[in-house]
Amino acid sequence: MIRPLIFFFSFLLLLVSNSAEQGHEDRSGLAIMLHCVFILSDTGEIMLEKHWMGHQVDRSICAWFWKQAHPSERQETIQVPTVVAAPTYYVLHIVREGITFLACAKTEMPPLLGIEFLGRVADVLTEYLGGLNEDLVKDNFVIIYQLLDEMMDHGFPLTTEPSILKEMILPANLVSRVISVVTGTSTTLSSTLPSTTSSSVPWRASGIKHAKNEVYFDLVEEMDATVNKDGFLARCEVYGEVLGSSRLSGMPDVSLTFTNPSILNDVSFHPCVRIQAWESNQKLSFVPPDGSFKLMSYRIKNLKNTPIYVRPQFSSGGGVVTVTVMVGIRANVGKPVDNITLQLVLPPSVASSDLTANHGSVLPNHTTKVTTWTIGRIPKDKAPCLSGKLQLEAGLERLREYPTFLVGFKIMGVALSGLRSDRVDINRVDYSAYRGFRAVTRAGNYEIRS
Repeated sequence: MIRPLIFFFSFLLLLVSNSAEQGHEDRSGLAIMLHCVFILSDTGEIMLEKHWMGHQVDRSICAWFWKQAHPSERQETIQVPTVVAAPTYYVLHIVREGITFLACAKTEMPPLLGIEFLGRVADVLTEYLGGLNEDLVKDNFVIIYQLLDEMMDHGFPLTTEPSILKEMILPANLVSRVISVVTGTSTTLSSTLPSTTSSSVPWRASGIKHAKNEVYFDLVEEMDATVNKDGFLARCEVYGEVLGSSRLSGMPDVSLTFTNPSILNDVSFHPCVRIQAWESNQKLSFVPPDGSFKLMSYRIKNLKNTPIYVRPQFSSGGGVVTVTVMVGIRANVGKPVDNITLQLVLPPSVASSDLTANHGSVLPNHTTKVTTWTIGRIPKDKAPCLSGKLQLEAGLERLREYPTFLVGFKIMGVALSGLRSDRVDINRVDYSAYRGFRAVTRAGNYEIRS
């Protein structure tokens, strides 16, 4: 009687053990997010790689990706989707300042999480290194490795707040580099735990004190627009961000309201924002991080107007194309439009160009066939005009493919979407603080098709 009972309980224990192991594997499979991150230069060189979970991803995945983006040396770069399925991995990537951040995942995962993490890595490196280029990455690879160790844990994003990272890993400076070279030891790692470990919110330390208390918000918008060859506005939308800079003592509670929040689409918030307060009364309520941070991002679709107009005219015959381009202000937006530029992307059939302007400077690039017209601010006494001739290749009488214009501009003090701040309140503090809010709009992908 005892032997059957022993056999039964042994069999039951084996089943439980197997199911537990299987459950652990399932949970591990779900936990695996990103296996690695590669940082590539503008030529495809692997400058840095970081692997997690003891899984080494072969570097050939970078060569495969680069071949997708650059099928041949003579062909221009192809716009590869942000998420693409490779033969062995799911590949996610973003490009910042010519630097490609590429991540690999072996199993399915929320793609926006991976893309957002790569964006956070790029933002943190830009803040730590004072910019982002190939030389900065190669000169600071030790700090970058340390940052990636803290930002990702077992494939999951962990600490991505710059103010917290700076308490754990000190930003690079000339003194620390000299000491590191002389002594052979790194001085970038902090010997104490970050002060956020004793705070009620993970993005802000406790006991912060500032001699001067102030908080600023910048509303930064980029306008994407497409004007077709008939002069009609085919697409116009704005991508915006609210950037904060907080120097407030203690644990303040800040609220920011807009006069017309109903126009916002596709909003995304910093973790400090209380989602319930936004959903109930469209108010941003939060305890801010100390220092600079991105409070929210948004999109506004179907705008009906653009600040400037571009009117190109072409006439061709006998292998020569006569060009006339007029630029002017379409509507008064209340502030001057500055830094106006116009890039004329010539088709391959154009052999040479001879273009001049009555205002600004014209800089042709015969290698890329892109002519840049720098206008600056439009004068009141005359309308800027670009004119001249294009010489077609031998054997062509008329222009078959017309050029494309890329427009750039900047407007300080105005959000072209119409979004405006109503008020900024600071609660739970016993001091008065300065509050500032300003807006700026610049051109994003602003394209004129002729």
